[in-house]
Amino acid sequence: MTTWLPDLDSYPGPRYRAIADALAADIAAGRLAVGERLPTHRDLAYHLKVTVGTITRAYAEAERRGLIGGEVGRGTYVKAGTVRSAGDEWPQLPPPPGDTPAVVDLSLCTPSAAGVAEALAALLSGMKDPAGFADMLNYPPHGGLPAHREAGSRWLTRHRISAGPETVLVTSGAQNGMAIAFTTITRPGDLILTERLTYFGMKALTATLGLRLDGLSMDDDGLLPDAFEAACRQSAPKALYTVPTLHNPTTAIMPTERRRRIIEIARKYDVTIVEDDVFGFLVPDGPPPIQVLAPDITLHISSLSKSIAPGLRIGYLVAPPRLMPRLEATMRALNYAVPPLMGELATRWIEDGSADRFAETQCRECRARHALAAEILRDGPAVAVPSVGQHLWLKLPDPWRREDFVAETRSRGIILTGADVFMVGRGAAPHAVRVGLSMPARREDVRHGLEVIADLLCSPAGATVSMV
Repeated sequence: MTTWLPDLDSYPGPRYRAIADALAADIAAGRLAVGERLPTHRDLAYHLKVTVGTITRAYAEAERRGLIGGEVGRGTYVKAGTVRSAGDEWPQLPPPPGDTPAVVDLSLCTPSAAGVAEALAALLSGMKDPAGFADMLNYPPHGGLPAHREAGSRWLTRHRISAGPETVLVTSGAQNGMAIAFTTITRPGDLILTERLTYFGMKALTATLGLRLDGLSMDDDGLLPDAFEAACRQSAPKALYTVPTLHNPTTAIMPTERRRRIIEIARKYDVTIVEDDVFGFLVPDGPPPIQVLAPDITLHISSLSKSIAPGLRIGYLVAPPRLMPRLEATMRALNYAVPPLMGELATRWIEDGSADRFAETQCRECRARHALAAEILRDGPAVAVPSVGQHLWLKLPDPWRREDFVAETRSRGIILTGADVFMVGRGAAPHAVRVGLSMPARREDVRHGLEVIADLLCSPAGATVSMV
């Protein structure tokens, strides 16, 4: 057995990958001969001061590249054949000057932009008739041009929302829709209920509007009905804000019967439900939206930001007919109307089928990236909640604390969002992080980020930073 001991200083990135890269270099340089037996997992781990799990992953990566092979009882050997680098399958991120790996930002849920820019250029190049721009240069109706509301209605219907054009308000994205909804149905000082972990844009909005926000207990299926009813009985809330499908950040999908129970409680205590459904298109066979089950008490918010592109800034707010005049008045006060040109782009994509193709691209990409996460995190100690959404909810194992994990991954060039960002109220946030799988443009970058995370979880040297 060889006493092979690699120098890892020249190989940035996760330790297991550095070991595999060093092994490839030594084979290529002739420092390791074909058939030579490598150190045992335990011996190499001891000499390199890493965990046995890191060596196991390093040898598995080297075997995947065709560098080595092993047999039970005989150990691990250098294989014959052409050496393949990791870059043959997954291009590596180029490291910046020094030993710090390249930055991979996994902090947001930004959809894939594959093909969208090209489609936009083609669409704009075909809009050459000046007469077609006449309606886009005048003051539009506050709720949007009739054709744009009609297109929004058709788009929502494809995603199982019951909405005629007269109940659809075109908004500048979901955040604008939320602002219009809560400005209309609440007054400063009113109490709004939500899940104890909620979208941080909602926290910012309620603070701006002078609303009180209270978080309710939840489990793996989302908001707990008993907690909702107890809060209604004690505090007389004005509205409930919920993300029942692919909850942000936990990815929970609320079952149908629980949705019905939430509706029953809301009716009993006269609470308006504001349903944020921006991720709903990713679960076409999921439970029915709350708006379908209770259209008379629900304001439904969706957007094309997650299905097409966030820069489009087009969303749709569906509301009971009785609220539409007040919502349009709020729109007039806040931003008058959505720029008609952006509404026209969205409308044409909905009409020609491009929007459906973009949405399906997002679905396929999410499935591929979650499969990648399942592969890389499969044998680790953390619990990755299964999902098909644009983010991953990662429950950290002991002794990791979320703030230490976020700091440690950041020091290695990987940016995550800790659970405390989403916490409502004074309770302790869970030790978990949100991983924005959809944000990097390339899957290779996602793989790099996940491998750094997996390596760190298996070697928790920084887990005790906050323990004194």
